[in-house]
Amino acid sequence: MEKGEDRTMETVRRPFQGITNIVRFNWHFYILSLCLIISILWLNSYFDNAFQAYAYILCFLIVFTTVTSLLVSYIVYDVSHLYKLTWLDTVPILKTDTFVNINAGFDETSVLIKAKYPDNPLIVYDSYDPQKHTEVSIERARAAYPPYPNTQVITTTKIPLSENCIDVIFLTLAAHEIRDAQERAAFFKELNRILKTNGQIIVTEHLRDLPNFLAYNIGFFHFISLKSWHKTFDDAALTITNTIKITPFISTFILKKNGIAS
Repeated sequence: MEKGEDRTMETVRRPFQGITNIVRFNWHFYILSLCLIISILWLNSYFDNAFQAYAYILCFLIVFTTVTSLLVSYIVYDVSHLYKLTWLDTVPILKTDTFVNINAGFDETSVLIKAKYPDNPLIVYDSYDPQKHTEVSIERARAAYPPYPNTQVITTTKIPLSENCIDVIFLTLAAHEIRDAQERAAFFKELNRILKTNGQIIVTEHLRDLPNFLAYNIGFFHFISLKSWHKTFDDAALTITNTIKITPFISTFILKKNGIAS
């Protein structure tokens, strides 16, 4: 087995894997913060004492918000049950269900889903479009980790499956990468099309809310608000039947077609 394949087939996450990946794929932010602190301290020598105090406060805030975001990320991605998938035990899933797992260029869950549900057929799609989804962190992640075996590349507007054929669709920290609201709504309409009448879509995301603002400061603007998610789901004729809070910073929505009881 090649080294790349070996990494693909790992079913147990390494200690500190989540926070290590965050720093590894977003190192430019931390370099920028360090350069900003150095610049402020250098310029501080030209200011009088009153302005120097403000400069020190600003440096402290930069360090504090950076450390806070890393600590929360460690809790979410390395300590919580997010990638242990134990929270899925509360979701009714049958051994005969057919799964689709869709990522946005970086897939950390397909191997975990397959390990938890080895008997269920699993189709994996990659919806990453470098022309639309321009996050440099995703490009770095794709270069570092090979895709899950037999992953198929798709567009957000067309999934190569017939209507009403899938029981469970997983979207883990992926759908927010579709930044355009109309494209996102069209994508969920397409998910509705392939979903069976009694099927379910499991969407896991950070939200643009107070806990994530306290954790990530202005970085929370990268996430989507609960109000916007509700509009996306409504536009796609999907209903939230259950919400699971894995941590205060992560929400999972269980969706079904409108009019289908849970």
